[in-house]
Amino acid sequence: MNTRNPGIANFGITVIQSRHSVRKFKDAEVPQEFVRKALECASKASTARNVQPWIFVVVKEKETLAKIAELAPNGAFIAGAGVGILVFGEADHQYVVEDCSAATQNLLLALHAYGYGGCWIAGNGKDYAEAVRELVAVPDKYKLMSIVAAGVPDVGGITLAEKKKLEDIVFNEKYE
Repeated sequence: MNTRNPGIANFGITVIQSRHSVRKFKDAEVPQEFVRKALECASKASTARNVQPWIFVVVKEKETLAKIAELAPNGAFIAGAGVGILVFGEADHQYVVEDCSAATQNLLLALHAYGYGGCWIAGNGKDYAEAVRELVAVPDKYKLMSIVAAGVPDVGGITLAEKKKLEDIVFNEKYE
């Protein structure tokens, strides 16, 4: 319930609570309009001192997606995605991990809100990060922080993963 407008469901909370990783996609394009809207959301992420250290590379070519999938062993499914979005951050920025993680989460939430599935594939510190950066010709002042595979989900319904109970993970004042 929206506390300022009782009785109105809060769509943002629904999006957050229902987002899940999707690793299987239909052979369908993600329209540029929705990619752009999701990237606008990513670019609005919180960032230390408003540095905004990120750049995004949108990959739609199947051949390039397949090469990225070969490079990233835990992201083989990116080959079947409608789009891959590579999040790079300024390598020398003190809070690049935090800032680019916030942007990646915004990106995933926006894609989900528009009805597209996505999955976060690690990039920072991975053996393949440099090869992916070179593949898409990003200057070396940036480093790969994450890869998002996205597309039209090809799943017959979803079951959300069970999460820990708040009583088990939230402590007031001190851990006890």
